[in-house]
Amino acid sequence: MSSQVVISTDNSPPNPASATEAISVRDLHKHYGSLAAVRGINFTVKKGEMFGLIGPDGAGKTSTFHILAGVMQATAGEARIFNQPSRDARLITGYLTQQFSLYLDLSIDENIRYASGLRQVPDDLLRERRNKYLKLMSLEKFGERLAGQLSGGMKQKLALCCALVSQPQVLLLDEPTTGVDPVSRREFWDVLAELSASGMTILVATPYLDEAERCHRVGLMYEGQIHEIGTPGELRDNLGLHRLEVRSQNLETVEQLLLQNPQTDIADVQTFGDRLDVLVKNIAIGETQVRTLIKQNQLPSPKIESAEPTLENVFVTRLRQQGSAPEFFPFPRSRVRSREWGVGSGVLGTWDGELAIHARNLSRVFGKFQAVKSVNVEVRYGEIFGLLGANGAGKTTTIKMLCGLLEKSDGEITLGGETGNLRSANLRKRIGYMSQKFTLYDDLTILENLEFYCGVYNVPRKLRKEKINWVIATCGLEGRSDMLTKQLPGGWKQRVAFGASVMHEPDILFLDEPTSGVDPLARRQFWKLINDFARNGTAILVTTHYLEEAEQCNRMSFMVAGETVAEGSPSEIKTKQPGQLIELVVSKNQAASDVLKKHLEPWRVSIFANSLHVVLDNPNEEIQQVKKLLQSANITICSLRSVPLSLEDAFISIVQRAQK
Repeated sequence: MSSQVVISTDNSPPNPASATEAISVRDLHKHYGSLAAVRGINFTVKKGEMFGLIGPDGAGKTSTFHILAGVMQATAGEARIFNQPSRDARLITGYLTQQFSLYLDLSIDENIRYASGLRQVPDDLLRERRNKYLKLMSLEKFGERLAGQLSGGMKQKLALCCALVSQPQVLLLDEPTTGVDPVSRREFWDVLAELSASGMTILVATPYLDEAERCHRVGLMYEGQIHEIGTPGELRDNLGLHRLEVRSQNLETVEQLLLQNPQTDIADVQTFGDRLDVLVKNIAIGETQVRTLIKQNQLPSPKIESAEPTLENVFVTRLRQQGSAPEFFPFPRSRVRSREWGVGSGVLGTWDGELAIHARNLSRVFGKFQAVKSVNVEVRYGEIFGLLGANGAGKTTTIKMLCGLLEKSDGEITLGGETGNLRSANLRKRIGYMSQKFTLYDDLTILENLEFYCGVYNVPRKLRKEKINWVIATCGLEGRSDMLTKQLPGGWKQRVAFGASVMHEPDILFLDEPTSGVDPLARRQFWKLINDFARNGTAILVTTHYLEEAEQCNRMSFMVAGETVAEGSPSEIKTKQPGQLIELVVSKNQAASDVLKKHLEPWRVSIFANSLHVVLDNPNEEIQQVKKLLQSANITICSLRSVPLSLEDAFISIVQRAQK
């Protein structure tokens, strides 16, 4: 039986008038042969509630969704939707699967018409709902566009329209925003909040824990069991830890000092680009211990600020307590780089600060469309540089030009000291590339893929076994290397692809959305490896849609419509943003959002579970205006406070202002 801890059993959604149980799961089990994927889970979801199910890859979340959607039988136990067996409730259940469920050679309207036909929606209701949901998703102008021509965010919005066209009472969403850019993710979740406020019940799984913060309640699931349920706030409070943001000129040294002193009050340390996140049991004692350790080692005094723990802190800590955190295996290096390492085989001077990637006025035109416009990029050896932007901003095109996979239309590129032939064999050996799309061969085994890439990258034969064993161990796939790659879940595929891209110890590494769909524990392991390569002199250029992990970059630039619109460290970019982020707790969340969006630009207002986040450029004046607007709509303000901008808030602000 599950050792589930229920923190709160009475957290009402915004519409508490009805306490009807929409979803009821009792002692649910699912076995695949000898593998127990789901092991006796119990939870309920109220009508109109948004409930998040979070957990690592292989926790049993997707099996639970399959059973609730009525497409799979449980081994034991029951799953009921509005007191019906889930298989009998399929006509009132909408299901958005992990994989795109669209027909890419059909248009938006044709996909919606097909989905409605399967659910026997009458033509008059189809027209009404088509117009309603396409307008809600801002897709009403694109009805004739083929699904295959849509961006990742637009595809997911269309898939949600197809799930909604039958007007389901319960909506099941299995990782709906994987690969979707931050702007589209924010819009997607605003739509979910509106649906929830209208009375629709939503069960959602997500690997992005900043998204889970928007749910009314969250269940933490791993190893087939649900171990904890509560509101995001309750889960953070129950953790019993506090977070310190530590900034120092010597982050690597400080991190090692804090990790090597187990007698302190420190529970966890993680690097985030230009800062360390340190979890402590007591703020005052923890801060004193950090300052003392740094002073004893004659390092400059750090800047330390206290902050609220994140849901990801809860997730990682709980799984570590259960012994579920993946083991870190140091990369088996065949050459040790010192600060005197330089380009080529000899010592040509320090790599510390030496440019590895340099692009000036880089442009790319496809026919009449200019995808990249005079972009400048500089990445040094030992640096992690983030190239960020919404879908279609030009990031992948830029990366392909920088690493020689795509000819530039204009501009200058220097890569690893080479300015001429970026496709030369010698330069290829020094570059690693993990593309946005999965780059391994599905019809080969894991071992065959790794052996193939060893050959492609000319890894010396005497080193191949050691490197391959490292990839398999790092991915947690010991004993399963003979599996066909297509049998792996998406998160595990990403891990193998990363391992394949670094086995030859590249001097320069391009990572295009490497952690898409990867759970938080594996994502942390990814970034520990990325930081390890950077600290050993590798220049790393990375793209990601997950802005919380982008905090791990030393520097970054934001692209909008092919142009660079901001650049700097994560802290610099957040500090430069105008205005303040205001958190409001009100009596009627959705109604307050609707009122404010009529008077403010819609991107400035977003629902986060039981609170609203509002970006105000002139808070001293605009707060009074907000209060009057809500008061006139008979909405009570329970609390109002200024909260720090996240990198995602900064990104959305920059993108929206640039587009305006």
